[in-house]
Parts: sequence; C-alpha cells; structure tokens
Amino acid sequence: MSVRDLIQRSRFPLSIRQGGADSSLAALQDEMNRVFDHFFSGAQARLTDWAGRAPAAPAVDVSENAKEFVIKAEMGGMAPEDIEIEVTDGYITLRGEKKSESKEEQENYLCREIAYGSFFRTIALPETAECRSAEASFKGGMMTVIVPKKEAAIAKPQKLKIKSAA
Repeated sequence: MSVRDLIQRSRFPLSIRQGGADSSLAALQDEMNRVFDHFFSGAQARLTDWAGRAPAAPAVDVSENAKEFVIKAEMGGMAPEDIEIEVTDGYITLRGEKKSESKEEQENYLCREIAYGSFFRTIALPETAECRSAEASFKGGMMTVIVPKKEAAIAKPQKLKIKSAA
C-alpha cells in the first residue's frame, strides 16, 4: 500500500503531485522549513523551482573571529567569472550560474541529481560588519568572503588602575 492510497482513503481528500522525489511530501516539508528559516533569519529566500531545474543555493559556513566575519560557500563545478557578489549594508548576496559542461542528446539517465542554472543566496550580517570593505577569493571550488568588523566593534584590552583599599 502506498502513501497515496492512505491519503486518498482519508475523509479529507488531498491532491498529491505525481512525479519523482522533487514533488514528494518530504521535499515539500524540507522546502517549507528552508523558507521559514530564511524568513526568521532576515535573509531573502528565492521561490521554489518545483520542477527541479535550478540548482539549490550553495551551502555556506559563516564564522566570526575577533577581527572579521568569514563566509565560505561551496561553488563546485563553477568558475569565478560565473559568480557575482553584491555587498549592501548588512547583507552579502552570492549570485551565480552553474553551466552544463556538455550538450546532452537524449542521454539515458538512471539517476540525475546535478542541477544547472542560476541561483542566489543572501546572508545577513550583524551591524558590526564593515560590508563595504569585504574581499573575496576563490580556490578549489570554495568561495571565501572576508568581511572585517567595524573599528568600534573590535574589542581592545583596557588596563585598569588598581586602587588601594583603606
């Protein structure tokens, strides 16, 4: 018995899309979770490509140290000229296009998970980020964007004068 049979027998008829994994209920739940995560983080979320033609936004790691924020994004299979980085106050947006390496003529795929096409990803940074001074580098399919912190946000040690207690 399939999930479709269970749902259709319930007293609330639901419309279930037919197709592959891209249209499954699990994919819908994952997509809704992603949209809510983006909404509550203040980042922009792109609309879903239900047909699965556009690649997902690249996976990113955002870290912080005493002087800067570091954003690393996986851009495997892409060249630096296919990537654009836009900087606005408090936001870094990565845009790109993953191009197909060859023209396909009715290949008989048994499994096809690599997606080609345009994507974008916006990352919100704290007010302490000096986004206008950001620098980017690309090596081995990994894009690294370094965003320094504003001078006022960098903690400087301060020596205290010790008073003698009387």
